[in-house]
Amino acid sequence: MNAPPLVLVHGLFDTPRIFDGLKGRLAGGRWPLLIPHLPHGLGWVPLEDLARLLGQHIDAAFGSDQPVDVLGFSMGGVIARTWVQLEGGHRRTRRLTTVASPHRGTLAALPWPRPWLPGLADMKPGSSLLRRLDQNVDALRSVECCSFYCPTDLTVFPGWQAVLPFGPRHPLPVFWHNRLMAEPGSLDPVAQELLRP
Repeated sequence: MNAPPLVLVHGLFDTPRIFDGLKGRLAGGRWPLLIPHLPHGLGWVPLEDLARLLGQHIDAAFGSDQPVDVLGFSMGGVIARTWVQLEGGHRRTRRLTTVASPHRGTLAALPWPRPWLPGLADMKPGSSLLRRLDQNVDALRSVECCSFYCPTDLTVFPGWQAVLPFGPRHPLPVFWHNRLMAEPGSLDPVAQELLRP
């Protein structure tokens, strides 16, 4: 059976170009490929709004019934998880893979006030969004989950908590968050997971 389309979701301060290195590692082994641009407004767009926009991109590209695999990097992993759990994406998602995504929040988001930067505030430990996701994990049970994390991550901190509630969890031997989509030490295992039958 052929793999379903693959959707790649970028994070804060990123654009779809963040995945150029990963696309090279996939070498055409995953097609079709959707890498939507999700304008985050430097953190003022709430993650649930971005999750709805992600769903609109997926529907526009593949219709409303086509199964998909989804990978999210950094904040993109929380956006993807929000779409899967709260926007009905679990009904069509085969696999959800996240890389250095603050599923339990990141201390780096603590200084940012919600009235000014709600998207950043959504990534605070214990935020309303993260609590809702943790209270609705049943929607993930039908999805194959896999988490990659960076133990020394200072952007998504502490890095070892950047994991989904289910599925295998793999540390990546890269020191810096902003190199996770550039270094072979992270690109190779992530690509291997995406190319898994």
